[in-house]
Amino acid sequence: MFKKILVANRGEIALRIQRACRELGIKAVMVYSEADREAKYVKLAEEAVCIGPAPSSLSYLNMPAIISAAEVTDAEAIHPGYGFLSENADFAERVEKSGFQFIGPTPESIRIMGDKVSAKQAMIKAGVPCVPGSEGELPDDPVQIRRIAKSVGYPVIIKAAGGGGGRGMRVVHTEAALVNAVQMTKAEAGAAFGNPAVYMEKFLQNPRHIEIQILADKHKNAVYLGERDCSMQRRHQKIIEEAPAPGIPRKLIERVGERCVAACKKIGYRGAGTFEFLYEDGEFYFIEMNTRVQVEHPVTEMITGVDIVKTQIMVAAGEKLPFTQRQIEIRGHAIECRMNAEDPYKFVPSPGRITMWHPPGGPGVRVDSHVYTNYFVPPNYDSMIGKIIVHGDTREQAMARMRTALGETVVEGINTNIPLHRELMVDAKFMTGGTNIHYLEEWLRQHER
Repeated sequence: MFKKILVANRGEIALRIQRACRELGIKAVMVYSEADREAKYVKLAEEAVCIGPAPSSLSYLNMPAIISAAEVTDAEAIHPGYGFLSENADFAERVEKSGFQFIGPTPESIRIMGDKVSAKQAMIKAGVPCVPGSEGELPDDPVQIRRIAKSVGYPVIIKAAGGGGGRGMRVVHTEAALVNAVQMTKAEAGAAFGNPAVYMEKFLQNPRHIEIQILADKHKNAVYLGERDCSMQRRHQKIIEEAPAPGIPRKLIERVGERCVAACKKIGYRGAGTFEFLYEDGEFYFIEMNTRVQVEHPVTEMITGVDIVKTQIMVAAGEKLPFTQRQIEIRGHAIECRMNAEDPYKFVPSPGRITMWHPPGGPGVRVDSHVYTNYFVPPNYDSMIGKIIVHGDTREQAMARMRTALGETVVEGINTNIPLHRELMVDAKFMTGGTNIHYLEEWLRQHER
């Protein structure tokens, strides 16, 4: 096992990894930008290193600064968290070439899964169900592009091969708009991701967003930890996640989960990963794989009892998975609400000083957050300030606990989206379960303030 790990991230995930290290008896080195000097995990750190000024390009995305911090503190491994450099194959490669262990998949796995075209091809080979579409990158020839679209059937969606986070996508409803849409998406993809390649998929009208969490080690062992429903989204950004997904037959989840595990073994995957699917009319369609820990990992931890972050560290150190698929048991239901520093209905970011912070408590309630009373939320990063996660024996009990938890939560000095969560927790369609990925945006249009 490692003696010292450098945590190359910020916010609630940095604190989450620091806690996992403490439980394993590992020293955690925390890095921070000048804007994060007052963060809770920095104050709690045994060792902390400033890696640059506030802009993430000069700090959390600064590979030489992070690797230098690992060198000067004698760290043995680097945990990238999520976002920033967590899915950057070049960073993983530089970490390993510098003599450190990257707590995540191999650079090769990140490259395969980071390019949506090669990821889809790998999944088709492994028998994972995929959205009908182009077999690879779209050609330049307009005639061929039209032929592919015709065989897939309109509407189609054009996606950047190197994209993510909801960027580099365009829905096309007619042949007349097709070629122009492909060219525009290519130009955007080249500018945003340094990779102009795009591909085409059938655009599913009302799907749900369902994901399967996997864990794999270096010894060809892999398991899936059930599924999560992440359909409550705005502009492709998740707001509420839950596990298990309401109303999907267990047998179907098991079948897809087993295929995900087979795919991991086939590509020699190690660490934590998430297979993301669109689910419509009883069918699963693979869209992408995230080669890191997810923001919403706590709902899976709550229903399985598996500590995903600790397991990531253990398998990176070369240990075998401490459980088999048979030992994974799904118990009860969990829901997560992301707390963002923003206007709850207009979504304008609301950085600033938190003058009062009172998190909720009680049975089955977990709060993952790095903030505290008098903490200053910097304007330089993502607006998420924490997550409220609840667990209950049933979905109804979990919702009741979430309503209670949201009612107890006090955040003063800045705006947060907690009022929105309180409304959604009493929304009839959410309470029934099974809403699609467009539901929240339609709800917001109907409830415009």
